[in-house]
Amino acid sequence: MTKFSIAQKSDCKRVVIKIGSALLRDNKTGKIRQKWLETVAEDIVTMRRAGQQVVLVSSGAIAMGQTALGFNTRPTRLEDAQAAAAIGQIKLAHAYETLFAPHETTVAQVLLTLYDLEDRARYLNGRNTLEALLEHGTLPIVNENDTVATQEIRFGDNDRLAARVAQLIKADALLILSDIKGLYTADPNIDDAAELISQVTEITPKIEAMAGPAAAGTLGSGGMFTKILAAKIATAAGCSLVISNGQIDNPIRRFWESQVGTVFTASVSPLAVRKQWLRGLMAPEGYLHIDAGAEKALRKDASLLPAGVTEVDGNFSRGDLVALINENGKAIGQGLVGYTAEQAHKMKGRRSDEAQAQLGFCGRSVIVHRDDLILF
Repeated sequence: MTKFSIAQKSDCKRVVIKIGSALLRDNKTGKIRQKWLETVAEDIVTMRRAGQQVVLVSSGAIAMGQTALGFNTRPTRLEDAQAAAAIGQIKLAHAYETLFAPHETTVAQVLLTLYDLEDRARYLNGRNTLEALLEHGTLPIVNENDTVATQEIRFGDNDRLAARVAQLIKADALLILSDIKGLYTADPNIDDAAELISQVTEITPKIEAMAGPAAAGTLGSGGMFTKILAAKIATAAGCSLVISNGQIDNPIRRFWESQVGTVFTASVSPLAVRKQWLRGLMAPEGYLHIDAGAEKALRKDASLLPAGVTEVDGNFSRGDLVALINENGKAIGQGLVGYTAEQAHKMKGRRSDEAQAQLGFCGRSVIVHRDDLILF
């Protein structure tokens, strides 16, 4: 089984740790679980002293701010949730600063939105900032910028945000502290025969089925389903992902000691950096439906030609992300499109040499270049 021991720094020099709102907030008081969080800080400080770099992805802004607005549960209106986040993020940042100050650890707040990681330039800017913070020995604490993110574009959960951060900084491991020990063969709450899976080397349809359906929400709102999606992003980027019990004190140390949890091992051959970025994008502006011949060609590392496109959906611009849909209606990949939606409509099903007649200019020979697409 893959080990992530503090003693094995060579295998785990850079680690992303994700903490969810359910672990942070005491439901009875509405406040942070201070004593528990102190034990998490102890674990992180121990890791840093051992020479490991750590980035903490922490949910909790909305949960910490909702009580101040008179809500006992997460607000359902987007504007109320954003207002709660504005209040809670200050509380959260102050809590972490106070928590790590006795350990002489400087913390830094990094707030991201989906579009910060969808745009190539902003993606690189975010990476450079995190690299600089780690270089200077600080502890970056990342959260989604819930104050400005909207329902339509937000990550919807911090599992995938954590995976994207791990991808961004080329982390060796992502540890997701959860309210469950890991991935089970069935729901352990209703099936006494459910068994904990200690290691996953390949995320197959069978593994996905064990996670159950997506939780309610635009992009999912946590649960095992989103952790599987996060594992796909992380492992493709060469980062192993761990799900372990976060409800106990010193949860990080105790995982490494007990090895109780689920480890999704990283891909043996990580994707190229650009391919990693393309795989992680989550907000397509449109859809290109393709025929069987085009799908076969794509799987042989070809580009997508106009002739292989049967239908065009969406209102996208050149350079936008589009999803590729096969004849069975399944999304088989995605990429950056070389035409606008209007131009793609005119060129669908046609040869590349017909561009002059259809568009009035010599267009690109491909709609999506092979260097700009990724297959799932």
